[in-house]
Amino acid sequence: MRAFTQHRGVALPLMTENINTDVIIPSREMQRVSKAGLADGLFANIRYTNGKRQPDTNFLLNQTDYSNASILLLGRNAGCGSSREHAVWALWDYGFRVVIAESFASIFFDNCVANGILPVVLPQDNLNRISNAVRSDPQLNQIEVDLAQSTVKVERDSFLFEIRGLARRMLEHGLSPIDLTMENRNIIEAFEKEDATKRPWLYAPP
Repeated sequence: MRAFTQHRGVALPLMTENINTDVIIPSREMQRVSKAGLADGLFANIRYTNGKRQPDTNFLLNQTDYSNASILLLGRNAGCGSSREHAVWALWDYGFRVVIAESFASIFFDNCVANGILPVVLPQDNLNRISNAVRSDPQLNQIEVDLAQSTVKVERDSFLFEIRGLARRMLEHGLSPIDLTMENRNIIEAFEKEDATKRPWLYAPP
């Protein structure tokens, strides 16, 4: 997984509260066994019209000003609903690298971290200031996010955020949950070796 250091990009100010994972990617769009190719299904119910792939021009993501958006602005309780990791996979596949919200559903927050997307928590008034700056000129007023400094910057404003412990370490070093497990490879292999002497029948070939 790619380590997160800094990112600068166009922000999509949806500012939606309680946006759930079925809105981020409807279940009918989850027909792949890989993480790739899910971008087309991102926000499908509100991104397209008449249930087809005809872009709805009223949806910000389909507007030229927000083309190549890579930072998503949401409201409270972002990513609530089911625990489907496909929601984060779809965001990543489209190109989103940061999600900024007033609060997150815990599983969605963890899924973002596990897939290299930085989840940033900021107060609503800060989010409103960022959103207003972005909407005035999305391509010009891009957002810069620095994990080491824990800052979000837009125009002349700078906002501090907090992300601690394991989540910060995973993002800074590009560690997936599997990578974390493999940090204990020696302990795992030692256990298997000892266990094989105690219960050899479990390790015998079929």
